[in-house]
Amino acid sequence: MDSLALQFKKELNKKETEREKNLEKGRKNFRAFCNLHKPDFYKPERSYQDELCNTLQAAYEKKIVNEKTGKPIKYLIINLPPGFGKSYTLANFANWCYGQNVKNKIITISYNETIATEFARTTRDMIQEEDDPEAGSYTTRDFFPNVKVKYGDASVMKWSLEGSYVSYLASSFNGTVTGLRGHIIIIDDPIKDDKEAVNDTVKEGHWNFLKNTLSSRALPGALWIIVLTRWATDDLAGRLLEKYPNKCHVLELAALDIDGPEGISVCEDLYPTEDLQDKRETLSEEIWGANYMQKPVDKKGSLYGEFKTYDVIDTDKFERVINYTDTADEGADLLCSISGGQIGRYGYVTDVYCTDEHMEVTEPEMARRLQIAGVRECLIESNNGGRGFARNVIRHLKKLRCYKCSVTWFYQSKNKRTRIITNASNVMDQIIMPDDWKKRWPEFAQHIKKYQRKGKNSHDDPEDALTGFVEVINGDVKGKKKARIGKKRRLGL
Repeated sequence: MDSLALQFKKELNKKETEREKNLEKGRKNFRAFCNLHKPDFYKPERSYQDELCNTLQAAYEKKIVNEKTGKPIKYLIINLPPGFGKSYTLANFANWCYGQNVKNKIITISYNETIATEFARTTRDMIQEEDDPEAGSYTTRDFFPNVKVKYGDASVMKWSLEGSYVSYLASSFNGTVTGLRGHIIIIDDPIKDDKEAVNDTVKEGHWNFLKNTLSSRALPGALWIIVLTRWATDDLAGRLLEKYPNKCHVLELAALDIDGPEGISVCEDLYPTEDLQDKRETLSEEIWGANYMQKPVDKKGSLYGEFKTYDVIDTDKFERVINYTDTADEGADLLCSISGGQIGRYGYVTDVYCTDEHMEVTEPEMARRLQIAGVRECLIESNNGGRGFARNVIRHLKKLRCYKCSVTWFYQSKNKRTRIITNASNVMDQIIMPDDWKKRWPEFAQHIKKYQRKGKNSHDDPEDALTGFVEVINGDVKGKKKARIGKKRRLGL
């Protein structure tokens, strides 16, 4: 063999050895897999991809553990700006997971059928890519020769791999997920835009679908990956974080690393700072905040921030035990009643009753709660039936032999919204909630969190009750009618 042929063979062997090393690296490391598989998009200078890829792999390998429980997380929530390749990376991730175990089963849920179809097709087509030895490229088949789509079972939305039965199912929130249980469940951008972000019906539909439909398709130990723009605080991510804080891990990245006029892009190669600043000037503040800075639209204009909280409280130190109740004025309104103790200028909330039940349910329940909370002063708005409600509560208190509670009704003549806005700072300063108040009273918490300083709000009854509670503490409101509950014929509260 002449020297030229020998040199050529050495070079060929070197390339083959290097290629095999790269393939082995990609099999073990998802970031390396992406770099080699799709080098046009995955680049070393795009450092955010390191965190995204490494987090996905760590979640799959159960290496992301909650500090409090010591258990692997169940829900991985990913919040990245548009154009950062979230969906594309998840399609690659599905390929890599099949390479780890061809028996893996994956369910993906998208906003609608069109997007679900595109997501499914991208994932399937990556597996079916043909080798191109001359180009020196790497396909899924190069890394994982045993990962092959089963012939005759390769429809776009539902397909199988050789050696497995039904490996992949794509659907939407209006579609079906029957016929497959998943080891990995991916939800990709469930909310379309800012209009849906404030549509409670849409968000409630997403949550019910996750709880009642999708959860039944999850295999034990399944990994859930929720990728979304944080349009609203009560979206799927917000609800999961509130309900299962110890089971969630969040990967969040804003497009600008400083939220100010001098902000710098987190990835100049993908989005130059100048381009992002142009977008910031063009887009509305709400759209920019949600899409590029991971700031929910409703959080930007919310009236209340984070409440002060307490762990335990010595009720013997209460100077007064008070209650303020806003009755349901109309059919769609809520009854909201807040009880708690006053120490100095601070009110420690001990009970919240927020409901849309009828009066025959709320009147005896209200009396029961007043007795349990040890309330001594109860103030009830008498507007639109509140006076009758108060008298019936008194009647039920007598049945319970609760003679120490003073129930007062009064007519609220001040504008409700004006009272709520002007007292917001006092509420945040003086009201102290139990540390688990969001779990104790979830409906109340949702209303308080979503209430907007500007614009229209669906309800204001919880906010009105909070305002009234702090007004009682500050002596800004007093009842005009009252009666003491006597053991015999003595009237009054």
